[in-house]
Amino acid sequence: MNLTPNLHAFLWNSPNINNCNTYLITTPEKNILIDPGLAPYFDHVARGLEQLKMSIKDIDLVICTHAHPDHIDAVYLFDSSTTLFAMHETEWLMFQEAAAYLNGLNIDLNRFNPDFFLDEGELKVGDIALEVFHTPGHTPGSVTLYWQETGALFTGDLIFKEGLGRTDLPGGDGEQTKDSIRRIDALGAEWLLSGHGDIVAGAAMVKENFERIEKLLFQYI
Repeated sequence: MNLTPNLHAFLWNSPNINNCNTYLITTPEKNILIDPGLAPYFDHVARGLEQLKMSIKDIDLVICTHAHPDHIDAVYLFDSSTTLFAMHETEWLMFQEAAAYLNGLNIDLNRFNPDFFLDEGELKVGDIALEVFHTPGHTPGSVTLYWQETGALFTGDLIFKEGLGRTDLPGGDGEQTKDSIRRIDALGAEWLLSGHGDIVAGAAMVKENFERIEKLLFQYI
């Protein structure tokens, strides 16, 4: 799905299989893929890239908003390319700790080794300028990305259309979720691009979604 000439969404619509939405930023200089999802289902992203006459070799940077498997698993598919991988350092430390308790899954941390860590503030990748916000709540090292040029807000599993991310998983925190949501609400985004579910388009609709979430759901977390 082309949202703008330089912004593309590969939405996961299966009601039976869990996976995340993936987003692509393309410019003449650089291409960024956000949340590649689960490796067994990456073919739906690959097909979207093919429609744009691209492949994984054309991706310069993969960013994961957090380290849950449905967002990070497909990172290892980029091992043979020159693609860089980035996430927040707090999230990487949590991922390492979690992997230590999951020895039965034979997780190879080297398959997910970040090339650099995301810091709060501006991230410049060629001609792309993203604002990185550390937004804990769903996980301790979750990040939200804001592409001011298009008003696109990539929220991972912090907030969705008419919903918010779980806080009952390890590292989840309801109060942090509320604080993080209030913080990014102030940006006045044009697009709310979440890790699951539908896109929210238009500043008025995005604002209304934030207000509805706070009014109806904050009391339960």
